[in-house]
Amino acid sequence: MPDMKGFGVFCLIFLMVFRANAESMETLQTADSTIVARPNYRKLHAMFAAQSVLYAGSLYALSKTWYKNPLTRFSIADDTHEWLQIDKVGHLYTSYQISRHTVELYKKTGISKKQALIYGAISGFFFQTPIELLDGFSPDYGFSPGDVVANLAGPALYLGQYAFWDEVRIHPKFSFPYTPLASVRPELLGSNYSERWLKDYNGQTYWFSASPRSFAPSSGWPAWLCLSVGYGIQDMVAGETGKSVALGYSPYRQYYLSVDIDFTKIKTHSKFVRTVAFMLNTLKIPAPAVSFSRKGVAFRPFYF
Repeated sequence: MPDMKGFGVFCLIFLMVFRANAESMETLQTADSTIVARPNYRKLHAMFAAQSVLYAGSLYALSKTWYKNPLTRFSIADDTHEWLQIDKVGHLYTSYQISRHTVELYKKTGISKKQALIYGAISGFFFQTPIELLDGFSPDYGFSPGDVVANLAGPALYLGQYAFWDEVRIHPKFSFPYTPLASVRPELLGSNYSERWLKDYNGQTYWFSASPRSFAPSSGWPAWLCLSVGYGIQDMVAGETGKSVALGYSPYRQYYLSVDIDFTKIKTHSKFVRTVAFMLNTLKIPAPAVSFSRKGVAFRPFYF
């Protein structure tokens, strides 16, 4: 099932972080910097309350608008075989980004770096969990253990990097080119451009970008220049591979190698530029790429 609901929650948090950073009179600090402000627990509790209200409201709205049929008895559905698992990578990406962005929100309260990281990681998982529970009561979906594992993997990747390196070195990112496959089944893959980038898995590519400089500080490699490994799928016009084959398509996986930019490593004194750089680090830049699949190796001079 497309991760549209969780991605919508992430977009809401994305806007909250941007507004908080834009309105703050303090210098924006990256997630690996030291927090020196005194804890403001009143602000922290207010933030918890605001997030709870916003999220409860969004869940209520989803329960009334997203689910076509009335919620019924709880059921479990193993969907790990669907969509060549790219939807699970999407869940990892979304929960990771929610963690990363909520850390920035918690930092505004002046709590310690460790507290902000832990609260952010917990948020990345628990902001997704109620959605999975709603799916469990939906006759159209069912509770997916695979989704829950992927939702946990995102915060684990974020928090684990601080546990091992005390910084983020591997950045999950997203890119999307529109594909003609959505017109084959618009009810499933999206009937317009705004739906397709969320529903058409054939166009979604998830990347993991890292700068060699992070692992070899004396290499002389630019800290902002990353190598990026991507994963995508093609010819999937149904969740199950067999159904796509029955419709005349031959699904396959694609892997990519490209270059990328870690915008947070670009030095600037502008608070606004640092804020924008933090936000841009959710996306993979358009760049030349080499793709690998069962159809062979191909060079793409410009891929997003």
